Amino acid sequence: MAFTERGNLTSITEFILFGFGDLPGLRLLLFLFFQVIYAVTVVGNLFIVVLVVADRHLHTPMYFFLVNLSCLEICYSSAILPRLLASLLTGDRTISVSGCMTQFYFVSIFGATECYLLAAMCYDRYLAICKPLHYGACMNGGLCLQLATGSWLSGLLAGTVPMSFMSQLFFCGPNKIDHFFCESTQIMNFCCGDTSQLELLITIVAAVCTLPPFAFTLTTYVCIISTILRIPSATGRQKAFSTCSSHLIVVTIYYGTLIVVYLLPKTNPLRELNKVFSLFYTVLTPLANPFIYSLRNQEVKEAQRKIVRKYLDFKRSQKPLFF
Repeated sequence: MAFTERGNLTSITEFILFGFGDLPGLRLLLFLFFQVIYAVTVVGNLFIVVLVVADRHLHTPMYFFLVNLSCLEICYSSAILPRLLASLLTGDRTISVSGCMTQFYFVSIFGATECYLLAAMCYDRYLAICKPLHYGACMNGGLCLQLATGSWLSGLLAGTVPMSFMSQLFFCGPNKIDHFFCESTQIMNFCCGDTSQLELLITIVAAVCTLPPFAFTLTTYVCIISTILRIPSATGRQKAFSTCSSHLIVVTIYYGTLIVVYLLPKTNPLRELNKVFSLFYTVLTPLANPFIYSLRNQEVKEAQRKIVRKYLDFKRSQKPLFF
């Protein structure tokens, strides 16, 4: 049943995630497209985790944060893409209210965690480039653990507070969500009562999770770029820019699209582009992580070569058994 009676109102028990329903002729193509994205995202980020854990030369603060980010991206994509793939494959776009609330909860947690984790990674790069003599003493194991734990706990808090209020809402028809996942502004369109306080709460949470980390990131990158420009060696400048440019690209895309979706006034053009902007921070950023952060990094490439050499040496050392 899609509806149940509650007093004089009809309560929704399931939503319809319209997703990309306006492109029925491309359903199979979209399924293959997102299937490839999900597979590459999971395999690529999992590969980073295994590589860093296996190679002790990568047991540094930068790669510690990268492992946290890779695990986060796997969880982030898994909270959205499997449900989208199932709807594209079967054509069934329905999702229960409880299922929708669960998806919203985890997407909120992972999204907020990534905001703070990216800022922590930026702080690591700031110390490494601007304070190289103090880097080892400042960015020790204890601080790394505190920054990572604080990022995850902040994300958990940012998801739990709105969820505790949203779980008490009563939903009325219609039940069609014009999105590919259960996004908060879309869900509140179906609330029967006054949602102004909840909307304000979500805006405040979004502002706290995006604006301070983004402002901190921009400030630190001004210092980083200023320091890089003072490096006398052209090779040194190129290496420093290579290290930081990738992080700056991802940070700009991620924070920028979040700010557009959740903090800018909801004009009609922005509403129509909501799904497009959401694709950037929920799908494309997790996909880009393995390529931008690691697979073109010389240290990671060397770690890959070591693992391949060890594997080949192991295979050559295995003598065939004859009976």
